[in-house]
Amino acid sequence: MIAPVVSQTRFAAIRARLEAFAPTPGWRSWLYEFLLFGFKQGWACLFGGLLLALLLGTHVFYPEAAPLARYDFLVLAALAIQVAMLAFRLETWDEAKVILAFHLVGTIMELFKTAHGSWEYPEASVLRIGQVPLFSGFMYAAVGSYIARVWRIFDFRFSSYPNRAATWALGVAIYVNFFAHHWLPDARPILFIAMFVLFARTRVWFTVWREDRWMPLLLGWLLVALFIWLAENLSTFSRAWIYPNQRGAWALVHPGKLGAWYLLMYISFVLVAAVHRPRARNA
Repeated sequence: MIAPVVSQTRFAAIRARLEAFAPTPGWRSWLYEFLLFGFKQGWACLFGGLLLALLLGTHVFYPEAAPLARYDFLVLAALAIQVAMLAFRLETWDEAKVILAFHLVGTIMELFKTAHGSWEYPEASVLRIGQVPLFSGFMYAAVGSYIARVWRIFDFRFSSYPNRAATWALGVAIYVNFFAHHWLPDARPILFIAMFVLFARTRVWFTVWREDRWMPLLLGWLLVALFIWLAENLSTFSRAWIYPNQRGAWALVHPGKLGAWYLLMYISFVLVAAVHRPRARNA
């Protein structure tokens, strides 16, 4: 097995100590690997988890009479988290670049979608562009941050990875469809088929502890999309944003949104792949 590349972050030393631990072989080793997997996943979710905690916490505790609007506080708090993660070497500069790219891509989509009534931000704020408060871009950035960090922490490698030009072309088509389906027929069925054709044989290989593990990449995207959908329900409950059917009272986000998140996961993956170039398993 090829040794993973350990990045110069504070997590690297913690990771080395945890991976050097040697429990008794058997079920204890399996349990330890499972717990280590959960710890690493939690570390990869650090930015997204902190942001979700802020959304829920400010919904419950933020003073209504505060001179700073809640949405504006969220912008400043998200910026502070980013600065702290870089200052304390909890995040690499490459990951910060990914977050910036996601913020820009997400804000453009937000401007378009809110203008067409897909969802709305019900609270007032100063730090906004049009109908979109600036903290919204950080929610997309949280997805990019997770993918970039989990890629590094688990040392992703791939087998049967398709032609990169084809993956980019599909990513552009998916992004365009997010806008074009308001006027043209929704191309999502075709896009899902194209994803399956390109990635049906692709496996993502990763290292939790000592052994290489693998998962079909299409399944991995689905699991992350499900997690994002659950986080979206918590976010709309906190009124970070709401859908038209949630104006009077909160309601579960329709499970059909999983398809949109799955496609967004694909775009997210392709953007991160531009920084962490996909490596073959035996490279």
